[in-house]
Amino acid sequence: QVQLMESGGGEVQAGGSIRLSCIASGDDDYSKYCMGWYREAPGKDREGVAALDSDGSTDYGPSVKGRFTVSRNNAKNVLYLQMNSLKPEDIGRYFCMADKCNPRDYDVVHAMVVNPTVATYWGQGTQVTVAS
Repeated sequence: QVQLMESGGGEVQAGGSIRLSCIASGDDDYSKYCMGWYREAPGKDREGVAALDSDGSTDYGPSVKGRFTVSRNNAKNVLYLQMNSLKPEDIGRYFCMADKCNPRDYDVVHAMVVNPTVATYWGQGTQVTVAS
């Protein structure tokens, strides 16, 4: 059973930056997984933020493209989300997600962003607040 634990959330001023981390446990080879982030905010639908496969092929939601960067360290079982130029509309609880996939399986990466509910595993989330 894969377990995901997020950290790094907090409050930041509009225009600022923050980096989220997600540590995975429960498996010995996370290169078998596509991983990513989604977010939830009151009154809004669940939104896929970013995802990537083990080779680093990425996809981003349109509202964050160019501002957020997703990356991973397979050796350390850690997923990151670097969030720059933050806006008040980025406020929400950010969840790490994972789903088994083959290397260079871009269809899974894209699906995780378009519809985060396809992911098999997710964490408890970390809150991000942007002060305007």
